[in-house]
Amino acid sequence: MSRSLVIKVTAGENDPERCNQAFTVAAAALASGVDVSLWLTGESAWFAVPGRAEEFRLPHAAPLEDLLGAVLAAGRVTVCTQCAARRDLTQDDLLDGVRIAGAPSFVEETIQDGAQALVY
Repeated sequence: MSRSLVIKVTAGENDPERCNQAFTVAAAALASGVDVSLWLTGESAWFAVPGRAEEFRLPHAAPLEDLLGAVLAAGRVTVCTQCAARRDLTQDDLLDGVRIAGAPSFVEETIQDGAQALVY
């Protein structure tokens, strides 16, 4: 059975360590050959906008834009529908490869056989 990891990030610049941990775990899982789906919710939704991840800095941490780039290259990145709407973000505002989807899609991913969900 193949394993997958669904990671929901609920923090952004308001809680930089928690935010960076989620991106770091996602990139590490991908490097280990795990199928990864990264969900950007709450303040982390802003990192789906071009240029925003590049502005994020956390000492002793890998650059967020590199971590996000790794996930975009080999995994999936989704912005929560309601979180996007609350920030007036549309699909046209987001990085290439990022989709907008809601709770039903999140639940569908997390209940698949072999799926593990983490929330940061």
